[in-house]
Amino acid sequence: METVSLISAPKYPEKQVGYIVTSCLLNENNDFLRMVINTVRNDIIGRNETYQCLALTMVGNIGGKEFSESLAPDVQKLLISSSCRPVVRKKAALCLLRLYRKNPDVVNIDGWSDRMAQLLDERDLGVLTSVMSLFVSLVSNNAEAYWNCLPKCVRILERMARNQDIPQEYTYYGIPSPWLQVKTMRALQYFPTIEDPGARRALFEVLQRILMGTDVVKNVNKNNASHAVLFEALALVMHLDAEKEMMSQCVALLGKFIAVREPNIRYLGLENMSRMLLVTDVQDIIKRHQAQIITSLKDPDISIRRRALDLLYGMCDVTNAKEIVEELLQYLNTAEFAMREELSLKAAILAEKFAPDLSWYVDVILQLIDKAGDFVSDDIWYRVVQFVTNNEDLQPYAAAKAREYLDKPALHETMVKVSAYLLGEYGHLLARRPGCSPKELFAIINDKLPTVSYESYIDVEIQQRAVEYFELSRKGAALADVLAEMPKFPERESALLKKAEDAEVDTAEQSAIKLRSQQQTSSAIVVADQPPVNGSVPASNHLTLVKMPSQNITEDSNVTYEEPPVEIPKENGAPVEVESKVENIPETNIESKVEPPAVHPASQADLLADLLGPLAIEGPPAAVEQNPVQGLETNQSPVGDLALATLEDQSNSVQPIVNVEEKFHILCSKDSGVLYEDPHIQVQIPLEVVNLRASRDVAVLDFSYTFGTSLVNVKLRLPVVLNKFLQPITLSPEEFFPQWKALNVQNLKVQEVVKGVKPLPLPEIASLFMSLHLAVAPGLDNNPNNLVACTTFFSETTRAMLCLVRIETDPQDRTQLRLTVASGDQYLTFE
Repeated sequence: METVSLISAPKYPEKQVGYIVTSCLLNENNDFLRMVINTVRNDIIGRNETYQCLALTMVGNIGGKEFSESLAPDVQKLLISSSCRPVVRKKAALCLLRLYRKNPDVVNIDGWSDRMAQLLDERDLGVLTSVMSLFVSLVSNNAEAYWNCLPKCVRILERMARNQDIPQEYTYYGIPSPWLQVKTMRALQYFPTIEDPGARRALFEVLQRILMGTDVVKNVNKNNASHAVLFEALALVMHLDAEKEMMSQCVALLGKFIAVREPNIRYLGLENMSRMLLVTDVQDIIKRHQAQIITSLKDPDISIRRRALDLLYGMCDVTNAKEIVEELLQYLNTAEFAMREELSLKAAILAEKFAPDLSWYVDVILQLIDKAGDFVSDDIWYRVVQFVTNNEDLQPYAAAKAREYLDKPALHETMVKVSAYLLGEYGHLLARRPGCSPKELFAIINDKLPTVSYESYIDVEIQQRAVEYFELSRKGAALADVLAEMPKFPERESALLKKAEDAEVDTAEQSAIKLRSQQQTSSAIVVADQPPVNGSVPASNHLTLVKMPSQNITEDSNVTYEEPPVEIPKENGAPVEVESKVENIPETNIESKVEPPAVHPASQADLLADLLGPLAIEGPPAAVEQNPVQGLETNQSPVGDLALATLEDQSNSVQPIVNVEEKFHILCSKDSGVLYEDPHIQVQIPLEVVNLRASRDVAVLDFSYTFGTSLVNVKLRLPVVLNKFLQPITLSPEEFFPQWKALNVQNLKVQEVVKGVKPLPLPEIASLFMSLHLAVAPGLDNNPNNLVACTTFFSETTRAMLCLVRIETDPQDRTQLRLTVASGDQYLTFE
């Protein structure tokens, strides 16, 4: 309160302290800021330049929606005013940049296109550098609106390249304003292309001068500045798809950098050479530097080794695959643990993609398993088995190589697995070789296994297999069929390529072009179709049953909020224990068991299905420890695609007399009703379910019976959905807003734009949410087009957890809405 009052003081020392301390102590959501908006505005529109600078600095540091709505017009006037001194206009540009990032609506695109073109004619380099920061942010969101500014950017670069009218204070180690050069070239990369031949020719002359004039010198500061300009120029050259001669010049320059002693320059050289791989017709030029890149694979700096590995992986093709893979295998002997898994995966992929023959591929994978067994995933040796099974000519060779490895005194478990499989299937092809009789093969494999009785082994999985094999041995004549050779696998895409894509990290070596396009399309909604990697999301819930008691909000029911959405992969479904009882049905055999859910695309037109389906969110929540359900085996598909298994696919002689899909959706929002009905039977079974943790997975009941000659076998989705465990609750504004603000923690609050929904009036949306056990609280949102709903969720993991939902609708377009969900548990928020 004291610092806020100091802002209103008439003297500079008090006002300065007030502004500085307020900037340090308060964030954009603090209620105290409302008290100073008028004072700050008076200082901005006043004639005291010192006070203007203090106010602009504080607003630029804090930002916030209220500041942007109240002060943005005044800040814009200062920026375009010809009567303001440069020091004020610099701060105004940076202040407007912060406000624009918080609220893009403060800049009207139509009006600002011409204004920005005028601002880019600014002669003062301080103002121009600040304006260019604002311009980069503007064109990153909408480059089409600022085409008229493109020639101005080219002229700025020409001015820098020719060192025209550059004050000494803006020359850094002889380089004219390197910061302005970098920002200008970055802005140009947001435009798709440059069609004006004059502007394009002038730009390439500037880029050529930068490429020719950059070299490594002893002064570190000059190197940093000149290389910042150089590498941004390289990114622009790639973006503009320059002629092959200039591309070759770029690669040659990078080849010189990766050979210098300075590690930072070597890193940047490797990183930018990786970006060059995305450009056509330069891979052959990059291959000339292969020896130096392989040398970098043994660099003392692990970051340089990683960049070298990425570059070798990207430049590999059929012409150099053998050499590169052999180098990677040699490097495995000395590579640290942090790199071995990535190294193994990439070596396996390269061997598969570019193998000159399959026997070489088998050799590589077996060497890989032998050298780095702990870091070789099961997918790698599964792929070998698939290749060997599908290629008869390869089977004797693979079996012989597996036999050789078994002679080693120490073998990794994975090598024992693959050798046992290959010899078990194809060992008979080696019968005439010494040491390869069935008894000898059995003896050597058995020697690698622990000498204990597996029928009483502590691991239940191994014990079960032992009992099964023992029973199989008693099958007599049927044993021949059991031990027949495995059939060929169906041809399918390599799982290793998918694994490598999933494991990729968005590192700096990725193309600047790709980075720009990602920023331009950052509002897109993405749903990942793959299962979680490395346990990033907990296993789905195991439903048993509960009648949820009425819950009170606990003090620790915190809520969180983070505006940028996060990308979350779907997880496998979870099994559900269901106890069903059907009485008084004569001559009927009834079986019920839970099966994995069938997969069908959900209808986007059905709003209820949209709300019950998965959220499409960009990015995973923070890693949560995975707790798989023990003792149950499932192979389930993502719940988002769940639908009723098609009855036409099943050989049923009896058809239902109700719409089963419609009945399921009705029961999702009602407590009782008919799930299935045909001429012989009607399902209306009480279910009691214990909710262990939040999940959108839906259990499927595999329901079958016979009645005389009639056969029925259907898969029924059980309406045990997440909203069944919600208890609606009404909060007053005094209770709601502290909870809503308290949840401003990453992943506790998730926001998403949902498109393609069924248009509904606001009262119908409110009724729908009430049927889903969310209490709509009137008056909490000032906007009449928005809704706020409150509920508590109960599970064994979270107990009673407060959940808050905000729906923002667009009266001009009812087919989309913005949904914000918050709870005190990030996994619950995601689900």
